[in-house]
This record gives sequence, C-alpha cells and structure tokens, in this order.
Amino acid sequence: MSNLRPMDITCKEVVELITEYLDDALSLEERTRFEQHLVTCPGCMAYLRQVRQTIQASRRLTEESLPSGVKEELLDAFREWRKRRIG
Repeated sequence: MSNLRPMDITCKEVVELITEYLDDALSLEERTRFEQHLVTCPGCMAYLRQVRQTIQASRRLTEESLPSGVKEELLDAFREWRKRRIG
C-alpha cells in the first residue's frame, strides 16, 4: 500500500473528481486518496451524500411529473447559463 496521506488530496479535488468516483472511473491510487480524504473530512463526506441523494431524486423525475411550464423554465435557465459560459 502506498504511503499517501489523506491530505494529499484537497477538498477542491474531491469536488472535481466526484463524478469519476461515482462512475468508478478513478485509478486505484486516486480512489484510495479520495476515500482517505473522505474519512478525514466530514464536509466532503456530506457533499458526497448530497450528490448521491440528488442522483437518486433525479432518477425519479420524468417530464410528465413536472408541473406545467417547469420544463421550459429549466430549458431557458440552461440556455442562459450556456450563453454566459460561451460568451
């Protein structure tokens, strides 16, 4: 086993790697560093729980379950966000 310390990964890196972690796309070394950090950082552990809960909740959503007009509001918000990012 490597002698990496939990602090070898930062909270910012956890946020950046969380999707790959949940998709099981990290190397063994990256996954180990990620999980070591989680053990020592309650904030990142809470963030991971929130992301998992969001994923579970979004799986239950369907277009039909959205109140009238919400789909268009979401699409408009996405278009605005994308326009600001692209410039």
